[in-house]
Amino acid sequence: QLQLVESGGGLVQPGGSLRLSCEASGSTLDYYAIGWFRQAPGKEREGVSCISGNGGSTNYADSVKSRFTISRDNAKNTVYLQMNNLKPEDTAVYYCTAQYYCSGPIVKGSWGQGTQVTVSS
Repeated sequence: QLQLVESGGGLVQPGGSLRLSCEASGSTLDYYAIGWFRQAPGKEREGVSCISGNGGSTNYADSVKSRFTISRDNAKNTVYLQMNNLKPEDTAVYYCTAQYYCSGPIVKGSWGQGTQVTVSS
């Protein structure tokens, strides 16, 4: 069964950068699109970015376009989210999950545990 584990979160000052990783085990990652989502306190979970199985297609929420970059290394079974010029409103728990295609159904049981990103001076 596919399992995903996020890492790379932390505390960063506004304008700083972090790179999140989403590492898969139990299945070959390149069968799936991978989406990054986030949930801030008191808010609903929202989609941040998604990358297709072969990496040829990506999409981003308007709030992160030009600041975040999603990529994948299928040989390492890992998807990355490079986050630059971070803002306090990016503070949230970030999750990755497998999807059959971007904007498509979530693969059952594929949500990771999340990694906390805090942007604060």
